[in-house]
Amino acid sequence: QVQLIESGGGLVQAGGSLRLSCAASGRTFSRYAMGWFRQARGKEREFVAAISWSGSSTYYADSVKGRFTISRDNAKNAVYLQMNSLKSDDTAVYFCAADYDGTGATNKFMYEYWGQGTQVTVSS
Repeated sequence: QVQLIESGGGLVQAGGSLRLSCAASGRTFSRYAMGWFRQARGKEREFVAAISWSGSSTYYADSVKGRFTISRDNAKNAVYLQMNSLKSDDTAVYFCAADYDGTGATNKFMYEYWGQGTQVTVSS
């Protein structure tokens, strides 16, 4: 089992940057593929980015490709989401998720564990 805690959200102007972090508990963090999802008010939770257990493979939603970068540090049990050139459409609660023995799925139903989320608000 793994517990996930996100941090790094906040209020930023359009065009700005934020870096989200997700700290994971447990000794088997490297066995999990990790993903970031987001949920805007009144909308369904959607895929943002994912990374394989080794970090060698990454996946992005078309809406964030070229602007966001996912990375992980298995020694620190952490995964990150660097968000650049932020737009008002990026405003949402961002969730970190873990998929045991996964490869980096885009489907939210593949993830067994979820954090509580961190709010990102982009003002235009």
